[in-house]
Amino acid sequence: MSNSLRKVLVIGGGGREHAIVWKLRQSKRVGPIYCTPGNAGIARDAICFDAPWGENFCELVRRALTLGIDYTIVGPEAPLAEGIVDAFEKAGLKVFGPSREAARLEASKSFAKEVMQAARIPTAMAQTFTDAKEAQKFARKLGPPLIVKADGLAAGKGVTVAYSLEQAYEAIRRNLVERQFGAASERIVIEEFLEGEEASIMAFTDGNVILPMASAQDHKRLHDGDIGPNTGGMGAYSPAPVVTDELMEEVRETVFLPLLEELQRRGIVYKGVIYAGLMITEEGPRVLEFNCRFGDPETQVVLPRLRNDLLDIVEAVCDGRLCEHHLEWDPHVAVCVVMAARGYPEAPEKGAVIEGLEDVMLDGRVLVFHAGTAQRASDFVVAGGRVLGITALHTSLPRALHLAYQEIQRIRFDGAHYRRDIAHRALERLEGGAD
Repeated sequence: MSNSLRKVLVIGGGGREHAIVWKLRQSKRVGPIYCTPGNAGIARDAICFDAPWGENFCELVRRALTLGIDYTIVGPEAPLAEGIVDAFEKAGLKVFGPSREAARLEASKSFAKEVMQAARIPTAMAQTFTDAKEAQKFARKLGPPLIVKADGLAAGKGVTVAYSLEQAYEAIRRNLVERQFGAASERIVIEEFLEGEEASIMAFTDGNVILPMASAQDHKRLHDGDIGPNTGGMGAYSPAPVVTDELMEEVRETVFLPLLEELQRRGIVYKGVIYAGLMITEEGPRVLEFNCRFGDPETQVVLPRLRNDLLDIVEAVCDGRLCEHHLEWDPHVAVCVVMAARGYPEAPEKGAVIEGLEDVMLDGRVLVFHAGTAQRASDFVVAGGRVLGITALHTSLPRALHLAYQEIQRIRFDGAHYRRDIAHRALERLEGGAD
């Protein structure tokens, strides 16, 4: 390629995609950035357009060819699971993300378990079921607490932690009898409950080389104290103190490298981001799940700390040259607090006007990533469950938290909800939050 500016297309329209667009915008090598469908915040940094996926993503492929897109970055898991990478590559387009076959690591929890067991990756003991009575029988044998997971994609809401057999039976019934998540509920995975602290580690890979990113910790539950329904994520912070340098190396050696080797053995080339959701137990790290893309909201705290040019990494992944790079990280701590709509996650209310965004101190230490927002005349309005992600960077976790919560109070919309205890586990590790 020549030294001309690259045209980049980002697929998606949430906080993760806004963080990706924001990071790309910092590159001196990036020209026009396009995003579909985007959101009201992304529209300030990229050219947004609507394009139906269509059969085999034909409309998106056509638009990418017409626009002369050099690289496409896929944010959400659904298009990856449906084969968008295969369709783009077939058309001769360079795309950052795993193929449909590789994306089964997230699209099918039973497939992920099969791969982990074959690769001897440490994970929870589990079995897969399509019959409700057999599933109930195994649940009784395993005993609570236990985990019931819809096999397919359920937007982060397909996992039930059952503290009683009644809760386990209910989760089994909702999936295998009522098909709560449609085709994703045709099969379930029941696994043992693991004690410990969760952490998220994402890594770039070109199929041969793994470059782990800085650690993060997500907060799935809706309310303070980790209670309430599971959500797509109510906040995150990076780095996670539970992930020491030694543990990071252990994850690389016992999780990421065996995973790549097993995929290669199966003839599957994995390119893009691989996300390991971990439980750090007394016996060491155990994999809870793999995701086949950038996490959300983890991306909103990890990318702001990445000093590398994201386009350089994307190119290296697509071209199989990741061995030429190493990642550099800002030592500041990043915290993201998610503002959600009333009724989230079951039935988020839309349409409320968002006020106060112009009052947020955007001085490089505070970032506002839009997720579920739209433009109505001159107003930003609520258009989804997770509305905004307020990210703050500072020299310590307590200071970053103080800054994030200070700025979030400037933003107002009817029904706004956010957790007030983000990073509480890390604060406990820092002896009660002493700065």
